[in-house]
Amino acid sequence: MNTVDDRHRQSDLGRRVAVRRRQLGLSREEVAERAGSTPGYLAYVEEQLPTPGIEFLVRLAHALETTVQELTGLTADLAPGGASAANRPRLEELDESECWSLLGDHGVGRIAAGGTGGLHVFPVNYQVLEGRLVFATTATSVLGRAAASGAEIAFEEDSLDEAFRQGWSVLLVGPAHTVSDPAEARTLRGDGRSRPWAGDGRDTVVTLTPRQVTGRRILVPGAPGEPAPEP
Repeated sequence: MNTVDDRHRQSDLGRRVAVRRRQLGLSREEVAERAGSTPGYLAYVEEQLPTPGIEFLVRLAHALETTVQELTGLTADLAPGGASAANRPRLEELDESECWSLLGDHGVGRIAAGGTGGLHVFPVNYQVLEGRLVFATTATSVLGRAAASGAEIAFEEDSLDEAFRQGWSVLLVGPAHTVSDPAEARTLRGDGRSRPWAGDGRDTVVTLTPRQVTGRRILVPGAPGEPAPEP
């Protein structure tokens, strides 16, 4: 008999499949071909929330370059990066344009800012706008006080591919500023992409104009997009 947690994971399956497919930039047709299925059935998995058999789940996870555990939500509450390092990984530096491309136009990252008691690090929803990062916070928060004084802050976002034990990270460093124009602040707060997951009450809009944009990527031989290791 399924438990409540089991049913919850099953109901999340379609969303997890769709999100992972979009992360890889794949169409339903491409994933269906990889998984030996049809676009119609993949649409049914994403939209109707069925419980496919384990054989199809294994093929689907392989097609999406992930694991059954990831697709079914079994690892949702676990800290990322628990797998051991891959064989012969390679670390490469990313140029600034690639860093911005990886950040996209919005997402969730981490801010490091100085405050009472020392350095504070916390997650934020961000939006990219003309070479700046935009956040919403409260005036009395660590980030709000740092922006009011024009202090320097650091922002980091990363992505881990647990299945192949590779990933990337991007770091931005620069001064924070409060958006003082009420009309501009209202426009930025009204964009749903940067609305904080933490809830309402965060009506102070802050921007980070980085003076430093750096990034790194871990690549693994034999992973998708990488040549197989030499024998």
